[in-house]
Order: sequence, then C-alpha cells, then structure tokens
Amino acid sequence: MTHRSHGFTVIELLLIIVVIAGAGILFFVQKNTVESIGRDQARKTAINAIYYNLEKVYFAENGSYPQQLTDETFRALDPALLTDPEGHKIGTAESDYRYEATNCNDNACKSYTLRTSLENEADFIRKND
Repeated sequence: MTHRSHGFTVIELLLIIVVIAGAGILFFVQKNTVESIGRDQARKTAINAIYYNLEKVYFAENGSYPQQLTDETFRALDPALLTDPEGHKIGTAESDYRYEATNCNDNACKSYTLRTSLENEADFIRKND
C-alpha cells in the first residue's frame, strides 16, 4: 500500500518563509534607498532654485547679494523651497540648507555659498561666479 501525502513538508514551509522574509528585507532596503535618493534630489532642486533666483532676479535688481535669506528676499521663488525635507527653514541651525554670504557691507554682499547636506553623496555646493 502506497501512502500519498497531501500538503507541504516542514522543510518546504521553512524554505518558503525564508524566501519571503528575504524578499521583504530586500524590498524595505530598496524602498529606503529610493526615498533617500528622492530627498537628495529635492535638496538639490531647492539649492538650484535658490541659486538661480539669487543670480537672475535678486542680483539683477540689486547689484549685490543679501546677507541673509528670508521669504521676502525672493518674490519669484516658492517659499516652500526654503524649507528642507525635514521641515527646517534655511538659516536655522537644524536646516540642511545653508547660505553663507561673504564680503558684506550694509546687507550688500559680493559673494555667497549655498550648501546642503545629502544622505547618499557629499555636500552639494553652489557658489556665485
């Protein structure tokens, strides 16, 4: 008499559990990587937008750069771009975005450096020419 078994063995079930767990771990690692790349892109986009507004709008109108950046500094820039992905405004100690004005005299500066900290790369830096 032959005995036929229906169902799975314990080893087959363990193998399926290990494969599913491995796929889940891989999914979450990749998900975190993709999200951090997105945050880094948002940071770069914001720094580039600030840079172009400083160069094409602010400097064109004033002939110099501001000593500090505020919402009032930019009329042609979405104020949300002055806030980093964690919700900190540029100019605050916690912000990923930093504006460093140099060669200043009475709120009129000749040069500056824009910088942001990235999660997957070195700092992203834009300086005026």
